[in-house]
Amino acid sequence: MIRPYRPEDRAAVAEICVLTGDAGGDSRERWPDPDLLPSIFALPYVDHEPELAFVLDDGGRAVGYVLGTADTPAFVKWFREQWLPPLARRYPPPPDPPATQLEWLAGLLHNPERMLVAEVADHPAHLHIDLLPGYQGAGHGRAMMTAFLQALGGMGVPRVHLQMDPGNTRARAFYDRLGFYEIAVPGFPDGAFLGRDTIARGA
Repeated sequence: MIRPYRPEDRAAVAEICVLTGDAGGDSRERWPDPDLLPSIFALPYVDHEPELAFVLDDGGRAVGYVLGTADTPAFVKWFREQWLPPLARRYPPPPDPPATQLEWLAGLLHNPERMLVAEVADHPAHLHIDLLPGYQGAGHGRAMMTAFLQALGGMGVPRVHLQMDPGNTRARAFYDRLGFYEIAVPGFPDGAFLGRDTIARGA
């Protein structure tokens, strides 16, 4: 079932992030540290806005999630001022340019302002959605996204965006079916940013 996130889901959310963090696949070989990826793309959201986090529960644990923020600039400010300082002791700022994949990832942690993209400023919310492979293709992703979009709409948020790996064609097909459209952002490949209204057009 799709249900709101609970604090006891925290470890499962982190694990899902790791197991889907390399273009939808297991990221442990690429990024052996099990904590860094969730500390960038999952855990700050459930801490900052748990009301915008939903999980797929298989009857015993969370096996998928959708989470995000209603206000990207406010989230970035919170990330910089409150989320990052405790983590910076474990993950210091990397050299520029980074020499390893782990340093590149740590660079994302230390640069939350990368989320402030002028071309999507009129899509103030953004999201991340991940589902363990064994639970994909059965309509669960659509159900989770529906719950998230309804929550945003209920908060009066008009539009949402996401950033994705354009090479993840399976994910792109999923977003296309849900009515997401491309948003051109200079310096990024086509399909890197997608957006949509929180209420379907014409609804």
